[in-house]
Amino acid sequence: MILQQITKHKSDYKSDINSERPLRSLCKSISWRIIGTLDTIVISWLVTGTLQMAFAIGSIEMVTKMILYFFHERLWNIIKWGK
Repeated sequence: MILQQITKHKSDYKSDINSERPLRSLCKSISWRIIGTLDTIVISWLVTGTLQMAFAIGSIEMVTKMILYFFHERLWNIIKWGK
């Protein structure tokens, strides 16, 4: 699904000037997850007191939330409200 969105032909997006390309959504997902994961690691470290546990929590959280955010972005790109 993600690969189909990313490899979709560029001309498919030219008709809607407000439409974001999937690659942009993917880049936004990655950059946001880096910030969010660093936050999670710091909070987990403060709560658990161990860096190993904090990194374990952060790594799981990074993958799951990046996938959720990508699809969240793609769904909001379809919604015309507010554009």
